[in-house]
Amino acid sequence: MKWTGRYKEYHAAAFRKDLISGLIVGIISIPLGMAFAIASGVKPEYGIYTTIIAGIIISLLGGSRFQIGGPTGAFIPILFAIVLQYGYENLLIAGFFAGIILVVMGVLKLGALIKFIPRPVTIGFTTGIAVIIFSGQIANFLGLNDIEKHENFLPNVKEIVTHLASINIYSVITAIICLVAVLLSSKFLPKIPSSLVGLLASSVIAVLFFKGHVATIGSSFGAIPSTLPHFQFPEITWDRITMLIQPALIIAMLGGIESLLSAVVADGMTGTRHNSNRELIGQGIANIVTPLFGGIPATGAIARTATNIKNGAMSPFSGIIHSIVVFLVLILFAPYASNIPLASMAPILMLVAWNMSERKEFTHILKTKTSDSLVLLITFLLTVFTNLTTAVEVGLILSVLLFVMRMSQLLKVVKVLPDSTVKHEKVKAYMVSDDHNCPQISIFTLEGPLFFGTANILEKSIIDTILLGPKVLLLRMSKVPYVDTTGGAKLVRIVGDLENLDGIVLISGIKPQSVEVFKKTGLYSLIGEDHFFEHTGEAIDYALTRLDLNKCLGCKHFAFHECETMSKKIQLEEC
Repeated sequence: MKWTGRYKEYHAAAFRKDLISGLIVGIISIPLGMAFAIASGVKPEYGIYTTIIAGIIISLLGGSRFQIGGPTGAFIPILFAIVLQYGYENLLIAGFFAGIILVVMGVLKLGALIKFIPRPVTIGFTTGIAVIIFSGQIANFLGLNDIEKHENFLPNVKEIVTHLASINIYSVITAIICLVAVLLSSKFLPKIPSSLVGLLASSVIAVLFFKGHVATIGSSFGAIPSTLPHFQFPEITWDRITMLIQPALIIAMLGGIESLLSAVVADGMTGTRHNSNRELIGQGIANIVTPLFGGIPATGAIARTATNIKNGAMSPFSGIIHSIVVFLVLILFAPYASNIPLASMAPILMLVAWNMSERKEFTHILKTKTSDSLVLLITFLLTVFTNLTTAVEVGLILSVLLFVMRMSQLLKVVKVLPDSTVKHEKVKAYMVSDDHNCPQISIFTLEGPLFFGTANILEKSIIDTILLGPKVLLLRMSKVPYVDTTGGAKLVRIVGDLENLDGIVLISGIKPQSVEVFKKTGLYSLIGEDHFFEHTGEAIDYALTRLDLNKCLGCKHFAFHECETMSKKIQLEEC
């Protein structure tokens, strides 16, 4: 059989590698799927359903060959808040809408836009989410009773502090056993999934010695069914659409960001290149289908994708195999999973939070003490103490404002004149002085972007010159990489003011992008096609033909080398 596309040159040896990596990642995904579901406020089996269904679809239809899809830790605070506020059924509908939004984003080729979200914003909210996940597992780690779950961080911390007296020593021992087993197995048995080792070791000890003393999945959520749920299309009304569109947008945004970040990580590890728009479409279809079977929102999982690659994955088959493995375990071993203590899940999620916290880069950006540090800190604090929506919105707005402030300092407007001692008479700023400054021709070099943040700088820099009424204003724009409509509007005003004083504007060295803006805004025709020059020298030659020779009479500035010749010529004509 001949394979094409992502399966080009696929062979039996590659399938064996996919089989091994899929088996390992599938085993890892089982405890994580249940843990993420429980932490999100839903039954553990819903995490399993998501791993199976979304995992297959994302591998089949996504834009990365190695992506492993399923429930992830980043979604926990968002999904938990939606469940508390709207309920589980409405969470499914929000996930369904999020899938549609992701598909639309992919079709409109908006995948590249997500990459423009500033790194301090992504690190800020990722670290904030990690803090929320970690703190949310303290109650299960300690086995606290009668804990009421809240949407916000501070009320949850207050609940923990208030109920510390109800600490369960059996739960603490179980959690510590799991934590130690995970840490030791990851160090001494790196090829065996450490989370599974910790879960099995602590569960067996709890069943043998602490039975009835620690809360389990079965005692808290009921027995896990060993079958997939039936297909059920949700009841969608206009009221539900208006109510859930904001949660859906949040899910879609975070799902898009995390899936594309995961795909980028996979590219870096394998030297391949993913298709970001196809990835969004694949993620979208997965999130449309998964809720129809009771699954929660899914995205690309960075840690599981990396594990998939490290274990030799060669194609999307590894992701499909990983979902099949989870399905087989659900069918064969679901009754046993009900005996897993919640205290065993807690350290696994705490380690997930620790690993996703980006603590090193977080500290590094803070130490730079730049505007990025401010964006990072504010995004982090808002994620923890308010919600992800507010954090990302404020982080993005603050990033844009700080960016505009930085860019506004980049435009330099300098008055220049030719230096006859330099080859080709290059124009220089140091040639301009009170005794050496042409009253009729003013030349300015613009350097930097001319946009809404810098347009006023241009006007302030040349306003005094315009008021003197020069015959020619020459703007050298070869170092202006970008002009927007605001910058163009400012130039329109300058051209108009100068025309009222019987002067003209010449442009030299303009970039193609600026020409397009000038033409669309009408500025190109206003200035006149014959007033645009490729080189400054050509523009100066033209400007010299526009001089009022009567004003040159008696001028001692001699700003241009032609001035001396012209002065002698005028004097001869006078004689």
